[in-house]
Parts: sequence; C-alpha cells; structure tokens
Amino acid sequence: QVQLVESGGGLVQAGGSLRLSCVTSASIFRINAMGWYRQAPGKQREWVATIARDGSITCVQGLKGRFTISRDNARNTVYLQMSNLKPEDTAVYYCKARDVFGSDVWGQGTQVTVSS
Repeated sequence: QVQLVESGGGLVQAGGSLRLSCVTSASIFRINAMGWYRQAPGKQREWVATIARDGSITCVQGLKGRFTISRDNARNTVYLQMSNLKPEDTAVYYCKARDVFGSDVWGQGTQVTVSS
C-alpha cells in the first residue's frame, strides 16, 4: 500500500511563505493523482489542489496565484508552495494519493500556523 509522509509545516508570519512536501513510498507512476487538502480548526477538510498523472493541475480558484502544486517524479514527491500566507490559511495540511486501483491514501498531516 502506498504510504505518504508530509513535512514542511510550521509557524510563519502573515505574508510569508512555506513549501510543503509529500513523499510517497511508491513510484509516482503508480499513482493517478495526488492532492493537497487542509482542515482548519472547527471546519471540514477542504480540497486545495491536485496534480494528475499526466501533470495537469487543478486548484481552488481563490488560492491561485498564492498556492502552487508541483511534483518531482525522481523523488516521488509532491510539493505545495504557499506564498503571501494569511492567518486564514492556518490549518492542518494533508496529502492524498489516489493509486491506479482507485484507492485513496492519506498522509498524517502537517500543521501550518500563520500569525498576524
């Protein structure tokens, strides 16, 4: 089974940047799509961005220009570059992979805290 490990979260001031990483235990080519989600305190988990097997990218419209998803196939890693962070971006960020069999696997999450 695919396993995911996120990293890169932390405490940052408003206007700052962070890059989250999600390393998979399987080759990127065994995965149909990988995405980032986030869950703020007291709120439901929400989708942020997805990168598909063919490299196509979709992202929440309101985050475009600040958040960018990318991947490094050689490192089996997907990134979420976040810039101009705002306090409302504070959340636990999760990576999700959908494998070629259609099964979803989640990472453990990484905390991002943006101070005002």
